[in-house]
Amino acid sequence: MPKKMNAPATFEEAMAELAQLVTQMEAGQLPLEASVAAYARGSELVKFCAGQLDKVEAQVKVLEGDMLKPFAEGEEAAQ
Repeated sequence: MPKKMNAPATFEEAMAELAQLVTQMEAGQLPLEASVAAYARGSELVKFCAGQLDKVEAQVKVLEGDMLKPFAEGEEAAQ
């Protein structure tokens, strides 16, 4: 029975696990069944990371709209 794959706690944790999976797969250290499971887990990790990056991108857009752009405009005027 395949074990349940938990979502990583952080983006960095997901990236570290993904790097480890890629290293194992590239080295040919996994039998076929384990390679398929590693590929499935890697796909989940990539989706998790993409979702985290989308959230951060949305936050940056909010900051650019409310805080960073006026500061940058004032900085350009001072130059």
